[in-house]
Amino acid sequence: MTEIRTAAMIVNAQSRRGRDLFKQACQAMKDLPFHVDARAVRDPEKLDETMEAILANKPDLLILGGGDGTISGLVDHIVGTDTILAVLPFGTANSFARSMGIPLDIGGAVDVIRTGEPRRIDLGMIDDDYFANCAAIGISPQIAETVPHRLKRYLGRVGYLAWATLQFIKFRSFVVIVGEGDHEKRVEAVELRISNGPFHGGTELVDAAEVDSGQIVVEAVQGHFKRRLLKNWGASVLRLPARREDVIDFRGKELRVRTEPPLPISIDGEVLAKTPVTARIAAGVIRVMATRTS
Repeated sequence: MTEIRTAAMIVNAQSRRGRDLFKQACQAMKDLPFHVDARAVRDPEKLDETMEAILANKPDLLILGGGDGTISGLVDHIVGTDTILAVLPFGTANSFARSMGIPLDIGGAVDVIRTGEPRRIDLGMIDDDYFANCAAIGISPQIAETVPHRLKRYLGRVGYLAWATLQFIKFRSFVVIVGEGDHEKRVEAVELRISNGPFHGGTELVDAAEVDSGQIVVEAVQGHFKRRLLKNWGASVLRLPARREDVIDFRGKELRVRTEPPLPISIDGEVLAKTPVTARIAAGVIRVMATRTS
C-alpha cells in the first residue's frame, strides 16, 4: 500500500450544505493515520488559486469535496504531479464517484481514503481541457445553462429532474458527425455522450466506457423523436436490455465531433464548450484512491 505522509483537503463550501459537509468530513477524518490540511473555499473563483497553493507543497494526497463540476474543473492541476486524488462526493449526481465505486456517504468515502489503494485512471479531453467523467450534447447542456441555482441547491436531484422535464418539452433532435473525410459517420440523434466513465447524471448510461480503458467513447442515442431518449433513460435506470436498442458507439483515442447546428457541450455538468470539438483520451494520467477490490 502507498504510504501517505502529507495530505490536504479542499471543499467547495459555497452553500450552507457544503459548509456542513466540510465540518462532517473534518470530524470523520480525525482518525486517519495522517494529518489533513483542510480548507473550505466559499468563493468558487478561488478554487483554482487554492488548488495551486496546496499542490505547490507537493502533498502525497489531495482530497476534493464537491460535485462532478468541482472535480472536473480542478483535476487539470493534478495531471503531471505525483499527488494522489481522493474524492468526497458532495454533489447532486456524483457520477465520477459512482464510476470509481466510491461510497456516496462521508463515512464510506473516508474509509476508502483510510483502507484503499491508488488506481491509475484515464481522463477525457474536449480539445485541450481535461474532464473526469462525461461530456454531453443535447438536453443536458440545455438544462445546465438554464437551471436556477437555488432550485438545484435546495431541492437537489428532485428539483433538477423537475426542471429537466420542463426543458425536455422544448428540446429538438440534431445531426451528429463523428470522424472526418471518408471515415465520417452522420447520425440523427437526441443525445450525444462523450464518456470516460459509465455514469452520467447519476445513472449508468454508457456501458462501453471505463475509467481505465485507454479509449474515449462517443455514444449517440439515435432517432428524431424524443421518446427514444426517454426510452433509453428509463431502460438504463432499470438496467433493461432495451437501453442498447437505439444507441450507437464510437471508440478511439481521438475522435472529431461536429453537430448540425453547432451546439453547447456540458462537461461534467458545466457548459464549457461548443461543437465542433476533438474528443480525446489521456490514458493513465492520474491516480485516484479507490477500494482494494476495484
